[in-house]
Amino acid sequence: MSVEESPRNLQQYKRFKTNDEGRKTSTSIEQIKTEAAIERFYDRFEQLSALDQTLPKLHRADHARYLQTSLEQLSTAYECLDSSRPWLVYWILNAASVLNLRFNDDLLERVVDFLGRCRGKDGGFGGGPGQDPHLATTYAAVNALCIIGTEKALNTINRETLKKFLWAVREGNGAFRMHVGGELDVRGAYCAISSAKLASFTPEDEMKLFDGTAAWVAECQTYEGGFGGAPGLEAHGGYSFCAAAAIMILGGEDRCDLNALLRWTVNRQMAYEGGFQGRTNKLVDGCYSFWQGALVPIVQSLIARKEQQQHVKTVSLFNRMALQEYVLICCQKPTGGLIDKPGKPADLYHTCYAMSGLAVAQHCDAVPLVLGDERNEVLPTHPVHNIPPKAALDAYRYFVELDAPESAAEECNGKTTGTGTPMDTSENGSDRQSSSNMSEDGSSNSNYTSSRTSE
Repeated sequence: MSVEESPRNLQQYKRFKTNDEGRKTSTSIEQIKTEAAIERFYDRFEQLSALDQTLPKLHRADHARYLQTSLEQLSTAYECLDSSRPWLVYWILNAASVLNLRFNDDLLERVVDFLGRCRGKDGGFGGGPGQDPHLATTYAAVNALCIIGTEKALNTINRETLKKFLWAVREGNGAFRMHVGGELDVRGAYCAISSAKLASFTPEDEMKLFDGTAAWVAECQTYEGGFGGAPGLEAHGGYSFCAAAAIMILGGEDRCDLNALLRWTVNRQMAYEGGFQGRTNKLVDGCYSFWQGALVPIVQSLIARKEQQQHVKTVSLFNRMALQEYVLICCQKPTGGLIDKPGKPADLYHTCYAMSGLAVAQHCDAVPLVLGDERNEVLPTHPVHNIPPKAALDAYRYFVELDAPESAAEECNGKTTGTGTPMDTSENGSDRQSSSNMSEDGSSNSNYTSSRTSE
């Protein structure tokens, strides 16, 4: 194990705390306040770990109870998210998957029925029954149904009406609005691309639907190296993930400055806290454990693909132990659920993405790296789709079999050959591959889309 892969000496890392040089600003005050709160957690941990060598511990049972209770009945605190109910379902199911928690079949069938009622008659999924379809909730619903993975769940994804909805929110230049007449940003492109991929749209449909999309996404890259929500906006971790994941699926990495993106991303990991910030000069936040943490192996894979240098993916370019320290020591609520930062309440959003970030930190290399006891290990998540890798593969294969039932089984097992390329939607098909070539560790040798490679 290298120095970078060892738990940090937290006392020594205090030298990286902010020095405002006597010139206080609102941001420096908040940063110093946040560091002080985190310092208390780290100081307490160092004392307790001297008594219990198994620390830190993942409070698996507490988080499982929190997720089970939340899926069955939410508190009134979530009333403000009535238009985001498929998101709540997805956050719960994905966090549970990372924890290797499976809900009972009756409860999951009720979830499928509910998501079916959220599906619009003209395609896509709304935030609740009777609500207008929206790309964000469509993405969440598709992911949730793929995680459940039953025939009934996957059949709830009506690909024909989904395709109709995606065309309805598509702009002529390949960009996507979040809903009909809604805002236009890179989230829309990613949500559309990811949903189409998991639903196994035909290569012909994808080429038409995403013509020009990679070029538009590339226009969102900023002078800092990260991506904004639209051309001319500030670089942001969530948007940068959406942009890079979209390019991973579509191809078009030649249009982007990948080295600048990688430099920007790794510099978002906070030196003392160990977690990631979402933007320059912002505070650490548990959700960016995934948005930025998963972005690193994605960008490494894009560079490897662009430069034909596979060794680029063999080195971890962020401090995986430090990220696990932040999540396990600072972001767990004793009563269950995970948080943004010390002092914040637990919520389902941060539980999902902090847990997903923990999975990325542990599994983004060929050999798992687990902080503390081996029982702290969680299951991998797909860095592009953020669902279990097998769920992504199973969904894709299911829809391929619907399209070609006689040959799909052999194709999925790689028994046929051909010259086609999977999901070739870039303007230059020779310089793109599918995100399906991404395995859960961020490498590009997965069999995830082998079922399309021979078409």
